[in-house]
Amino acid sequence: MTNLDRTLAPDFKAIDNINLIRPAHQKLDNGCNIFCFNSGDQELVRIEWIFGNLRFNPALPLLNMAVNTMLTEGTSTLSAAQIADKVDFYGAFLQVEYGYENSQVVLYSLNKHLHHTLPVIVDILTNSTFPEKELETFKRNQQQKLQVSLQKNDVVGRRNFNKAVYGDTIYGVGASFDNYKALQRDELVAHYKEQYQPSNCTIIISGKIEPETLTLITDTFDKGWVNGDKPADTTQPEIVPATELFYFTEKPEALQSAIRIGTPMINRSHPDFQQLQVLNTVLGGYFGSRLMANIREDKGYTYGIGSGLGSFKQAGSFFVATEVGADVCKPALAEIEKEINILKTELIPDEELSLVRNYMLGSLLGSLENVFSHADKFKSIYFAGLDYDYYDRYAATVKSVDSARLLELANKYFHFERFYKVIVGKY
Repeated sequence: MTNLDRTLAPDFKAIDNINLIRPAHQKLDNGCNIFCFNSGDQELVRIEWIFGNLRFNPALPLLNMAVNTMLTEGTSTLSAAQIADKVDFYGAFLQVEYGYENSQVVLYSLNKHLHHTLPVIVDILTNSTFPEKELETFKRNQQQKLQVSLQKNDVVGRRNFNKAVYGDTIYGVGASFDNYKALQRDELVAHYKEQYQPSNCTIIISGKIEPETLTLITDTFDKGWVNGDKPADTTQPEIVPATELFYFTEKPEALQSAIRIGTPMINRSHPDFQQLQVLNTVLGGYFGSRLMANIREDKGYTYGIGSGLGSFKQAGSFFVATEVGADVCKPALAEIEKEINILKTELIPDEELSLVRNYMLGSLLGSLENVFSHADKFKSIYFAGLDYDYYDRYAATVKSVDSARLLELANKYFHFERFYKVIVGKY
């Protein structure tokens, strides 16, 4: 038996390449795209029906979210309870998911039960009725959740920051009580008919996909599923960031102040983005980051602080977010500014950069635990208009970017005096 010397850290092992499962693709006659990730031994598939959200209307900002959330609340033939019972009876799992740019219906089902579970999806995508009673319940529940959320400083800070950076767009407008009150059933139905049609749908199937499984799915969602008269308008308004840079929401009794600062930024389609991810990780992108070491470990101002890069199809942002003791809000801001300025004036030491490289590559590798996660990686690039060379370049970039280049990037993109600064609590 070999004795393990626990005083020595294990050696790093270089990650040479990351092998991603690539999908088979076909396009149905009705315009629906299907991508298949065939892997695994279990007789289980995950099927995702993903729809581009319609053009955002600031006067009715909740339509995309409300329609998606209420898809399972009843059809012309099934009540919400009957939909749930049918899915549960066959050991399947059904959920709806809403995002800024896409809305989706997700089904996990055993292959042998698909001929029972798929008709439920067909009914949801073609015959949802958005019953008045369920709509009123939805509005009431969402208003109660909003009331609770708006008591949290970090939620208010995030909403104010997004509004400043993204303006009156789907990324920037937060829900209000009046927005929920304004929801009308006829508007939900019209929105549903335009958005949930095959020419605006991408189906992603992952799991053990037998030939007969694929045939069943394609037959179900090809000939019987037709487009409406009006194509889905998924264009989005131009983003106009705010001119005001400082936002303070005072809460005199607050024990903590929420801080959210940052700026509009490039998204993942820009050639600098992956190198900027390395710089962001050094600053605040993992537990060993500089912001954590300074503001949590050294100063004790917070339990946690981080920075991030938001990337959407037509927008991006860089942000730093934390909650600190209300009495140390100004000193915390000064330390954040100091750490950003150090990145602009001093080269990152090789040892620190090596640690960040291994963390980032290890995180990517660790995130590929099953076929579903391979499909998720595909979605990130497909809906951003990118290809698999994005991940090849990612690994190469993380390995090769040097401290001199990161110093250049910090000076190119990080201008603290031009950052939006949002404070909620005391200042």
